[in-house]
Amino acid sequence: MSWLRALKETARSGLSIERKRLEPLIALRAAAGLALVVGTSLVLFGPLVAVSSAFGAFQAAIATFQRSWRPRPVLALVSGATLAVSTFVGYLSAAHVTLFVVLLALWTFGAGLAWTAGPTAGIIALSNVAIMLVTVTLPTSVADAAGHAAVIAAGGVVQAAMVVLFPVRRWGARRDALADALAAEADYARRLRQDPTAPFDPAPLMRARGAAAVTEREARRRPAELHGTRGVAERIRPVLASLADPAVGVPAEGRARDRVRELLAAAGSVLDAAADAVRHGEPVDVEPGAQAALRTPDTGDLLTGPPRRAAVRLAALLDDVVETAQGTGDADALPHRQRPSLVALLPGVVRAMRAELRPGSPILRHALRVSVVAAAGYLMGTALPFGHGYWAPLTSVMVMRPDFSQTYARSVARFGGTLVGVGAATALVQVLDLDVYATAAMAVVCAFGMYLVMRTGYAAASVFISAYVVFLLGMGGEDWAQTVPERVLLTLLGGLLAMIAYALYPAWETPRLRTRLADWLAADGRYAAAVVDCYARPAERDRTAVREALLAARDARIAWREAVARARHEPVRHRGLSRAAADSAGEALAQAGRVAMLLEAHIPERGALPLPAADGLARALRTATGQAAKAVRERRSPVWDPVRDALAAWGAPPDGPESRGPHDAVLRRGAQMLLAALEDVSDALHEEGPRTREGSAAH
Repeated sequence: MSWLRALKETARSGLSIERKRLEPLIALRAAAGLALVVGTSLVLFGPLVAVSSAFGAFQAAIATFQRSWRPRPVLALVSGATLAVSTFVGYLSAAHVTLFVVLLALWTFGAGLAWTAGPTAGIIALSNVAIMLVTVTLPTSVADAAGHAAVIAAGGVVQAAMVVLFPVRRWGARRDALADALAAEADYARRLRQDPTAPFDPAPLMRARGAAAVTEREARRRPAELHGTRGVAERIRPVLASLADPAVGVPAEGRARDRVRELLAAAGSVLDAAADAVRHGEPVDVEPGAQAALRTPDTGDLLTGPPRRAAVRLAALLDDVVETAQGTGDADALPHRQRPSLVALLPGVVRAMRAELRPGSPILRHALRVSVVAAAGYLMGTALPFGHGYWAPLTSVMVMRPDFSQTYARSVARFGGTLVGVGAATALVQVLDLDVYATAAMAVVCAFGMYLVMRTGYAAASVFISAYVVFLLGMGGEDWAQTVPERVLLTLLGGLLAMIAYALYPAWETPRLRTRLADWLAADGRYAAAVVDCYARPAERDRTAVREALLAARDARIAWREAVARARHEPVRHRGLSRAAADSAGEALAQAGRVAMLLEAHIPERGALPLPAADGLARALRTATGQAAKAVRERRSPVWDPVRDALAAWGAPPDGPESRGPHDAVLRRGAQMLLAALEDVSDALHEEGPRTREGSAAH
């Protein structure tokens, strides 16, 4: 993609408004907490302290809107406390420009590294730096600075208390995550009726898994219908796929296929009913027709072998889904995923940050970019004759993200939102002649608007943020007319600095696509090998190893998909992996993962006879996918001789496909499909680099 086209695409993305479900009650609660803090501070301490307290409460409320499964009060408290520390430390050096710039660079560098702990930590840390740039200009002494820091922290406490005292749709985010996973499986079941090999996006299941991790206190208070339902839903997906796929199931047409379509339709109805029940906390209302379809007695006459076992298993799992979604299961007997406390996470976060201090790390590049831009923006803003030079670094810090598309899109959105927000706020002030209390009220109204629309796009949120800051600083005594030109020009400067910094010191995703693909390939290979191992030694089968390998494969697949999405907007050449090759290789690897999932659905029981050939196949898969991942990183096309040789050594069944038992036939067919999918990966990459025989030689 050319630079011109990339700029057009990111500008369009930044200015777009997404259609999202608004949450007015949550926005109203956050605005009410802000109003309480501002009003109390204004009455007791005056406008300057009210401005500081407003920034603390405002930022703490924003933290509660982040996509995190941490308790919202904890996010508000952490935001308020860290902002208070940032503000106080910043004030201690604010009188000395050189010292403050050094502190700003170091503080911003650390905030950039905070992205290692996830987007929520990165956003809160960088927002603290941005607000610190404003609040350090308010106090006049160290004692005043300590007082301002205290009211900022108090703002976080108030917002946390508002969440506790006025809960809105308690457990709503976790309900939605689980309901979305069930609804995604319902849609999958319906699509399988028409396309037996339809793909499935595991992202809803991964979000539901993240939502299922709770603290001990949360586990005791969690609604019964949120216990265990996700685990059952995880087991349903491979059963649906194995029931529908003609390679290991029933023929593509005929009475048996009609029965499978009927079962899939019934499964979709049951899963949809369970999703609605979980989302709204209501009893499960399953259509009588769906219940009757699952219990039709002719299943045993129409389906035999693996398809019949899958049908029986599906009916049992759907009963479990209904039972757990109604909260009638034994919730106390079910284990829960443990979410460690923030204190317990700190050592791991520190180790992860240290690991990012290496050449080529995207997080390190982001930290260096944002720290240099913040320092340079502050010096440039101070040198310009506009006054209030912190607007430039404030904008840069707020818009910069580790990837190209978000940084450029947010820069455009920030400038557009600033133009509208500052213009509208200034016009209102000039027309209405507001006093201090009315100005504070207008700031709270703008904050409510921002909380309401912040998930619809950064452009819409920037309009309200800009107006909020104008009203807030006007309440503190800043001249209105001066605010307009300095805000617009310095915001433009800050956005341009962010964009130039990324162009000069980028962290492109495109050159790393092969590495992402290799990681996914290796993860898929480990998952498939773990499943095949269970066929080799049924008595020793390790479901934990299979589960861990599956989760690693899902993580790698999602990382690949996100990398491809980011790379599509980058103005760089593909460097060895074109878009067409990436799409084809991704589809082939998704098929390989699907085949492994089909095999997982038919893992033998512990008392089944072992399949000696499966042991060789599992070793071959580990060897071949490890070599193939290395070949992909080195821009070579992988070869699959170890897997092909393992299949050849298996030999043909002497007396038909069922002579060694149904599991032999399922694994044999699955292994053939898996090899075909892996060869499709090689075919997709063949045009990007020469096919080699090094894998064969190594074997």
